[in-house]
Amino acid sequence: MQNSIFKTIFSTKMLICIFTGFASGLPFYLLSQLLPAWLKSEGINIKTIGAFTLTQFPYILKFVWAPFMDNISLFNLGRRRGWMLTSQVILVLSIAILGFLSPSLNIWLIASISFIVALFSATQDIALDAFRRELLLDNEQGLGNTIHTNAYRIAGLVPGSLSLILSKYLPWDSVFIVTALFMLPAIIMTLKVKEPINQSPKIYKLEDIIIKPFSEFVTRNGIKTAVLILTFIFLYKLGDSMATSLATLFYMQMGFTLLDIGWIAKNASLWPSIFGALLGGILMIKIGINRALWLFGFVQVISILGFAWLSIEGPFTEITFYAKILLAIVIGFESLGVGLGSAAFVAFIAKTTNPLYTATQFALFTSIASIPRTLINSTTGIMVDYLGWTTFFGLCTILAIPGMLLLFKVAPWNTKN
Repeated sequence: MQNSIFKTIFSTKMLICIFTGFASGLPFYLLSQLLPAWLKSEGINIKTIGAFTLTQFPYILKFVWAPFMDNISLFNLGRRRGWMLTSQVILVLSIAILGFLSPSLNIWLIASISFIVALFSATQDIALDAFRRELLLDNEQGLGNTIHTNAYRIAGLVPGSLSLILSKYLPWDSVFIVTALFMLPAIIMTLKVKEPINQSPKIYKLEDIIIKPFSEFVTRNGIKTAVLILTFIFLYKLGDSMATSLATLFYMQMGFTLLDIGWIAKNASLWPSIFGALLGGILMIKIGINRALWLFGFVQVISILGFAWLSIEGPFTEITFYAKILLAIVIGFESLGVGLGSAAFVAFIAKTTNPLYTATQFALFTSIASIPRTLINSTTGIMVDYLGWTTFFGLCTILAIPGMLLLFKVAPWNTKN
């Protein structure tokens, strides 16, 4: 058994999951971490920065064009790789262009390019999620998605740490170019790998492309269970999504500089993420996805309280050793808790899809999960302005509880998945 687990962990498939996770995470964290820090440093107010979350609207609507991606192949690379390559090339160019613009003079143009980044990031996610679902066997989904999710979070160290550090030594145009170049390994991976399912797209009626993926999900589960699953997907990540939506701005308002945040985030995020990837993957093999959702979800809720603790202790007039240690603990525990919760959550979504409609159903579920971080998170700047940081994080903790309660219905502890 141990030898089998070892072979599963150190396989080519799991290496590919590292690349898919990193490629998927980089543009998202650029929008959620680097972009707000850049705008804040250029004097843009917190309400405007919060409203910038609306540029991430494509993450909500990606299920609209996912059915066509299931049935259209680009550049003779297959249904998945063609879309992956197209998205990745456009992302490199769009990210690099951002740094040449001035937030005070070109705020609407920056918003437009941010929308393009979100659009092709969402398109890449559709292709990568479908590629990974078809690549992994059912008993590999837990580990593969754990590795993907933690590589996704480790990718956040580039825009959320390295780029912030570089901003102290390089102009912003150079910072965004360097950040964009981290997409190149994803392009190389896309060119090197093979399609997991050697299937040529077939010509279907429009009804087959759009309606059947959704009707199949409802028919397979029944209306009541289908509604419960969709509600759970909406609520499970609501609390931590809100809590982390303005994390970089929160750290800055607590008195930390971009350099402090960059160095501390780099060291405090990396090892908990790696540890979480190994621990989460092995635990999911041992205990199953259902129990992982319970255990990891509980850690995820507790991690939100770390932000409340930091808000009570701050803001700091002087960044002492204690302040830095406290920030490291908050970031490290958040990386571990939210990373584990996300891994189990993505594995649950993968198991819920039908391989016949992988891209469409995966996109639908992840779109629903994206609604809180796009629509609700666009109001977090106003909430913080009205409530203050401590009360805001208390609210985030309360909003994380309903998703946990739904586990009694959608993933009972004693039911093996």
